[in-house]
Amino acid sequence: MHTRAIVGVRTAAVTALALVAMPFEARAQAPAPPSCEELDVHRQWDFWVGEWDVVVNDSTRTPAGTNTITSMHAGCMLHESWRSAGGGTGSSTNFYDGARGVWRQVWVAPAYVIEIEGGLDDEGAMVLEGELRTFVSGSVSPFRGIWTELEDGVVNQRFEIQNAETGEWTVWFDGLYLRKETRTP
Repeated sequence: MHTRAIVGVRTAAVTALALVAMPFEARAQAPAPPSCEELDVHRQWDFWVGEWDVVVNDSTRTPAGTNTITSMHAGCMLHESWRSAGGGTGSSTNFYDGARGVWRQVWVAPAYVIEIEGGLDDEGAMVLEGELRTFVSGSVSPFRGIWTELEDGVVNQRFEIQNAETGEWTVWFDGLYLRKETRTP
């Protein structure tokens, strides 16, 4: 009787292990999902990736700062690291939210945070809209960013903020991104 009980327990244990292992075995045989790098939608903003010198988009071309945009996590995220000509800093995380079908950006700087979302417009520009919120006053303003790839790999970045009283959109920043590796001294 004792031997039968041990055999019964062993059989039950082996059966339980086989049942538990089955889903893992089935998953192991399923093909891996494609990485973000393999999906076109995650590549829509690749024109912004690189090392940049940024100048004001006017006749003076005054240096505004430098920016590094890095693709990370197998192409699932873009990380931005900004340093203004005056020494100010900020960074953003940018990613395509497949569940919602939008690109999202969360920007953090010492005085404010920007949260915007959107996607490519009909002309191929990345257009994101949302809010700029200041840390100290807590003010909230409608905000949008537009990134457009121009000739010779130059990128125009234009930010606009909406006046709460008039509803009018005004330029908050308009800059040209010039690739560091392609510039001549």
